[in-house]
Amino acid sequence: MDKIKLGNTGIEVSRLCFGSLTMTPFQANLSIEEGAELIRYAFERGINFLDTAEIYENYKYIREALKYINREKYVITTKCYAYTYDMAKKSLELALRELNTEYIDIFMLHEQESIYTLKGHMEAIEFFKEAKKQGKIRAIGISTHRIEGVLGAIEVDDIEVIHPIVNIKGIGIQDGSIEEMLEAIRKAYDMGKGIYAMKPLGGGHLIKNSEEALNFIRNIPYIHSVAIGMQSKDEIDFNIYMMETGKAPYELKKNINSKNRKLIVADYCIGCGICVNTCKHNGIELIDGKAVPNENCVLCSYCAPGCPEFCIKIV
Repeated sequence: MDKIKLGNTGIEVSRLCFGSLTMTPFQANLSIEEGAELIRYAFERGINFLDTAEIYENYKYIREALKYINREKYVITTKCYAYTYDMAKKSLELALRELNTEYIDIFMLHEQESIYTLKGHMEAIEFFKEAKKQGKIRAIGISTHRIEGVLGAIEVDDIEVIHPIVNIKGIGIQDGSIEEMLEAIRKAYDMGKGIYAMKPLGGGHLIKNSEEALNFIRNIPYIHSVAIGMQSKDEIDFNIYMMETGKAPYELKKNINSKNRKLIVADYCIGCGICVNTCKHNGIELIDGKAVPNENCVLCSYCAPGCPEFCIKIV
């Protein structure tokens, strides 16, 4: 798989990034051995870039996979919600210890919203700058679901990598359209920021139109890499074909489309009820202040675009 320099960081990554959340108990609930085997297989197929986060609680999967991967040829991004010096220090120490590695390639502040939240996390950024000087971090970044998060990162020189939501329908972008998000990303790219996108399949809601969705993102010239959650070798192969050629073999497409999937709602649901009012099948209801799918759900995905917190996923 082709590699590309991630902005001005000097870090060389594959155009496809392994999104590791989907293998965890939060979603596919793979065993550590199964998850590690997928990471190893993806590496052998040319994917040298992996995205994780402290909140995913999956460092043990990656640690196991690293037993079979040359660490110097592998790029790991992790994320945390730290906003103080001490919190950032604890998050880095946790990642180094649980991954059994001497450094993290890219350490990110998770889900930043704007320049104002970034200013509120300056203590953490100062710690990461110190850790970078010590060789424990190679680059500093943010993930964001907001256009204002991208624009805020442009204002902070120490933020070298941005991990924003990008998909053809704009699902999950919390403060504007996909066109506005792409304009902000282009500005960041032109300034030398590394850009690797998330949610090209809109949290699973675009799986039925995956070829269109992945061709949309692979043809954006100011995105270096794309993180996609992968739960099987078929999904790894499919995504590699799509990112490299824009199409995939019929058998792979059939296998992907025939997989039994389900709708899940993250535990940070605020119980606003928009999804319940949107659903025409009575497939989701509010129970104890949280949205809960039921047996009437047909996986139509109409509920997803209106969710203000991007809680609703298909896995």
